[in-house]
Amino acid sequence: MNYYVYMLKSKGYKSVTYVGYTNNMNNRLKLHNTGKGAKFTRGRKWKIIYKEEFKSKKEAILREYYIKHNTTERNKIKKKYS
Repeated sequence: MNYYVYMLKSKGYKSVTYVGYTNNMNNRLKLHNTGKGAKFTRGRKWKIIYKEEFKSKKEAILREYYIKHNTTERNKIKKKYS
């Protein structure tokens, strides 16, 4: 089973990003956009601006953690893909 690390960008006037991981991108985006995803994402509409594929859950979790906690990397991805 493949896992994905993804970055979402809000579709509103105020651009906000969210980083997460999943094994089902389509379902996860649908959950975020219907208010059933992570608490932070509720009340906004989202689009995927970046995704990266991994063979194991452990690799995906490590990459997600790295992106979430490294502002430079997060901003680099945000700038390149949005």
